[in-house]
Amino acid sequence: MTKEMRPKTEETAEALEKLASAPTVVPKEGLAGRWAVLSVLARAADEPEFMARLAENSHEALKEYYTLTQEEKAALASGDIQKIESWVGKLDKRLSTWLWYRLSQEKW
Repeated sequence: MTKEMRPKTEETAEALEKLASAPTVVPKEGLAGRWAVLSVLARAADEPEFMARLAENSHEALKEYYTLTQEEKAALASGDIQKIESWVGKLDKRLSTWLWYRLSQEKW
């Protein structure tokens, strides 16, 4: 598992495990992107400095997440909860922290 995909907390580990074991038609390379999306959300919830970097310059903050597609980066940067949940399933309150924060900024 790469550094970006290492779970930060037990809840994140459980969410990632659930995603990996769920029946899916997502190609293997797509699964890596989904793990990265969850990793970004978990890191934003756990690390205020990272959330501040996401708010200031999402493109720069997401550079280290090389498995994310442009579509995934755009959804994270804009706070597109609907799109992200269509990829990874319903997010709990903790994992949706960044997305709600981004939407409250109304920064488009």
